[in-house]
Amino acid sequence: MRLDRRDALAGMAAMFGTALFAPIARAAAAQVTPISDGPPSAPVFTAEQRALMTALSERIMPTTDTPGAIAAGVPEFIEKMLADWAMPEERKPILAGLDAIETRSQADFQLPATKASPEQQDALLTLAMEDKIPDGLSFFDKFRQLVITGYFTSEIGITQERDYLPVPGRYDGAHRYSPGTKVFSS
Repeated sequence: MRLDRRDALAGMAAMFGTALFAPIARAAAAQVTPISDGPPSAPVFTAEQRALMTALSERIMPTTDTPGAIAAGVPEFIEKMLADWAMPEERKPILAGLDAIETRSQADFQLPATKASPEQQDALLTLAMEDKIPDGLSFFDKFRQLVITGYFTSEIGITQERDYLPVPGRYDGAHRYSPGTKVFSS
């Protein structure tokens, strides 16, 4: 059975609801397949922004007992979404947020954000989440949606982070749940 990223995107769109970042909504509603195969139509990031975006995506979805954002191809997904599904003004919060995080890293740690430790990168993301950098909250919400959507619509996200059952078993309303039990996807 082939996994369909468009179906997974539709599920992610339902999860985020009305707060969904417009490029994700456009891609989910598209009637083209496959949505994210191939390179972006044009580069979106400078080399430095791309490296920072990659590092921060791994901080949001880190490698644990399952692969993280980088292994799942999330950075490529983000660039593809912004290049092919975002309007120019929709890219601005992501680009401005990356630049603001870089500026704050230089000010706080005297080093590029890509060279910051994971704890320092987490602190920078927390500042964005708490809107303590210019346009931080706007950046963080949209960036996090891109990371989560890219991860959970990837083959790794569908088959390794979640328990993938192409033909799920019977419904069991009394199924025991304990912390760490994976969510099923089909």
